[in-house]
Amino acid sequence: MKAMVLEAVGNPLVLRDLPDPVPGPGQLLLRVGACAVCRTDLHVFDGDLTEPNLPLILGHEIVGTVIGVGEGVERYAPGDRVGVPWLGWTCGECSYCKTGRENLCAEARFTGYQLNGGYAELAVADERFSFPIADSFSDSEAAPLLCAGLIGHRSLVAAGNARTLGLYGFGAAAHIVAQVALYEGRRLFAFTRPGDSQAQDFARTLGAEWAGSSEEAPPEPLDAAIIFAPVGSLVPAALKAVAPGGMVVCAGIHMSEIPAFPYDILWMERSICSVANLTRRDGEQFMALAPKVPVKTHAIEYRLDQANEALEDLRNGRFSGAAVLRTSNNEHRTSNLQREV
Repeated sequence: MKAMVLEAVGNPLVLRDLPDPVPGPGQLLLRVGACAVCRTDLHVFDGDLTEPNLPLILGHEIVGTVIGVGEGVERYAPGDRVGVPWLGWTCGECSYCKTGRENLCAEARFTGYQLNGGYAELAVADERFSFPIADSFSDSEAAPLLCAGLIGHRSLVAAGNARTLGLYGFGAAAHIVAQVALYEGRRLFAFTRPGDSQAQDFARTLGAEWAGSSEEAPPEPLDAAIIFAPVGSLVPAALKAVAPGGMVVCAGIHMSEIPAFPYDILWMERSICSVANLTRRDGEQFMALAPKVPVKTHAIEYRLDQANEALEDLRNGRFSGAAVLRTSNNEHRTSNLQREV
């Protein structure tokens, strides 16, 4: 198979011909139709996440068709279409796994980090950590749901019953969460990089009643804010924006250093929490919810050999929505994909 491989942190990915993977017990062999490009991939590429299993195939938002199964597989059969998320394996034995908090398992392995991912023509995945994909989504439309959607929705749940919601960083996750939040009857306020009028316009088209710079105050206090951008200075900014009793949810896996801030912006029972990884329950719930909304992902397609370009376009904010690598010409498709770069 062909795969884009990270051989050394910080070096461009290299297109390689590799032996086809073989599914082990409980594993699926997938022909990858599409794999979304996530900011977490950039954190692995840049070395912000320090334990990659090099050489490594990035990519943890995989949509593919089962073409082979390992011993003991029961849930799926060849021909089924599934999605593979960031959480790729857990021990199943620790106190976290046994209490429905497998996202905190100390032995967890992650797709596109310790396990090879989807920047490739083929991939293997644990059937337990794979989800069926609704027919209403093409491969490229479904791929961003597997992380941007899942982590975004877990963050939305962490925000509680907030009616006025601020989203800091309006990228792949925010553009999905915005649709779910509006479906749930919430009011939406969007914060973008200073001067990013394209992202602000995009937020308004998705239903944000206000969109502005992350350096601005919203027109009214927020009940909760979710921070998707990996910028530590947004934590005190969001605390200032939420009302007493408000919640600030940090949704990213990596963030720059949070600066010191005065206690009075935390005072009055404001709270800060982080969201780590996901659980299978998150996946089952969100993948059932997405078609009901229905979520419309804005997928910007790249060829597999354009993975480096996709990563740099993501880094520099050159598109609205989610970048997706098309890794097969045989994908389940619908007609509303658009390339904006």
